[in-house]
Amino acid sequence: MTSDSATLSVQCINDALQAVPDPNTGKDFVSTRRIRGLTVEAGTVRFEVEPGYPVRREPIRKLLAEAVQTLTGVERVEIEISGRILARAVKNGVKLLPSVKNVIAVASGKGGVGKSTTAVNLALALAAEGASVGMLDADIYGPSLPQMLGIDACKPESFDGKTMEPVQAHGLQVMSVGLLVGDDTPMIWRGPMAAKALTQLMTETRWRDLDYLVVDLPPGTGDIQLTLAQSAPLTGAVIVTTPQDIALIDARKGLKMFEKVNVPVLGVVENMGIHICSGCGREEHIFGAGGGQKICNDYGVPFLGALPLDLKIREEADSGAPTVASDPESRIAEIYRDIALKTAVALAGIPRDMSHKFPNVVVKNG
Repeated sequence: MTSDSATLSVQCINDALQAVPDPNTGKDFVSTRRIRGLTVEAGTVRFEVEPGYPVRREPIRKLLAEAVQTLTGVERVEIEISGRILARAVKNGVKLLPSVKNVIAVASGKGGVGKSTTAVNLALALAAEGASVGMLDADIYGPSLPQMLGIDACKPESFDGKTMEPVQAHGLQVMSVGLLVGDDTPMIWRGPMAAKALTQLMTETRWRDLDYLVVDLPPGTGDIQLTLAQSAPLTGAVIVTTPQDIALIDARKGLKMFEKVNVPVLGVVENMGIHICSGCGREEHIFGAGGGQKICNDYGVPFLGALPLDLKIREEADSGAPTVASDPESRIAEIYRDIALKTAVALAGIPRDMSHKFPNVVVKNG
């Protein structure tokens, strides 16, 4: 680091940067060690910012540049915003998947709350911000991702006879048991067999350099959910519910399950929160109101956002082109992107995975 004058020092630049909070986390970039390679030379200030989550770069660059440009002696500010996503720590004893940095489970206590639709649009929103994203359909008994992503006619390839290649859809790497069996083939498996099949789908798919693997769990808290929560390297979980009291009861059970197996809950999404009549424009809370926020208040987890009961969400998912992919400029797509951002920010607050830093210790006799 160099400086041409006492008035334009690295320290005074750091002080200026420390006064700027990240609009997505509320914390400054200096104390959270997000500033890299700060140099000052001939009135030009250069540094890199590593937010740690997918972010729209220009608003961050503008905030930091404006703070530095107020200093005497600054003629030019050059800021590089890194899109690098780091692996976060998982519970002790569980190894990360090869080529997968973070695994996000999307769960619900009961069916019919729009969990799969939320999971798909969450994955698409993360990918839209530049992250490398995969999706695993963990609903062995009712796989829906092939239809939602328009890949129901595709079959995974295997080049070595041991692993499977994920199917590409809307920029996502996708694997589902629905890609391996017909639409009308029932999966008449007991819990342990289904759990084993899920583990194989997760570990024997050749994921390629994923920042996030979004796992669409089946509803409930049974064998499959528990097996995944205990043995898979889950970084965090997102709970999807409706405001309805019955759905909220089951959502609490799902939240408590992750709590007991030490998987952080990244937040709660409230789906079908409000219905707007297409004829008269009247707003109605058909399933109640404020239930998702109440769970968050009770358990101290983030409220990620609320989605309306909207015909287009269902139509677009059924057609194989979910909202974020088919109508990216819509208000609903914007809500999904906001939910994805809050999810990524919550995940980035988890300590980094440092398992690769520890050497293997081998003890030999004599």
